[in-house]
Amino acid sequence: MTVESAVVLGPGGPVGTAWLAGLAAGLGREGVDLGAADLIVGTSAGAIVGAILACGGDLDRLAVLPAPTDPEGGVRTDPDRLAEVFATLGDTGLERTEALRRVGQLAATASTGGEETAIARMRSLIGQGQWPETPLLIPSVDAETGEAVIWDRHGAASLPEAVAASTAFPATAPPITIGGRRYIDGALRAGINVDLAGDAHVLIVAEPMAHLSGTNGIAAGEGVVIRLVPDAEAIEAFGPDITDRATWAPAYQAGLRQASDAAERIRASSVIM
Repeated sequence: MTVESAVVLGPGGPVGTAWLAGLAAGLGREGVDLGAADLIVGTSAGAIVGAILACGGDLDRLAVLPAPTDPEGGVRTDPDRLAEVFATLGDTGLERTEALRRVGQLAATASTGGEETAIARMRSLIGQGQWPETPLLIPSVDAETGEAVIWDRHGAASLPEAVAASTAFPATAPPITIGGRRYIDGALRAGINVDLAGDAHVLIVAEPMAHLSGTNGIAAGEGVVIRLVPDAEAIEAFGPDITDRATWAPAYQAGLRQASDAAERIRASSVIM
């Protein structure tokens, strides 16, 4: 697949979501609209921000963490199961698909709350229930088979369901049932899933967790690649725990602050979006 411009937004938990939202909002103020790309690929945290961008939504709503829709008993982490998930993913003796099947089983038995609650939360965050016309790809993984599924507007998932599935990291959120099958976090497929952007002539990649995950195999090829990552000040604002919602506002402000330099890099590459 070849498109003129593509935006790839990577995973990063609540902290990464806030940073991405601030960065995209700041770029918009600088005259660079990531939502105008020919293709948006959003994984996990990136799925939330990608959906808002593709739908033309207001990212400033995320300057502070929106109040939960379920204050009495919402989505929660199961610490014991989460430890098992990380141990399984780190087991070098397991073939990747088998590891994903096992963490899918762990996800299904974890005490993380109801999936309808998770879907409602994503609907509230993205402020939209319908798929946009802008091409938007949201990856997830089948919890039973370990195989990847890429959601778009032609698939069986509603937009909030697709986003909820892509953000359903095992033992931190419940798997999401779509068409009778259960799905978990899209980052388990291939990290930021940059391969889904195909051979875009201009590729903008925003990676909240680049300081932890490295380059993710991004190669320039024959096109222009602009890689946007948190700077030292942003990483300090994130703190050690990407799930710590207390750092949401500082992470958003860090993304907003970085937007000016990011816009200069984009303009310097003769990218118009």
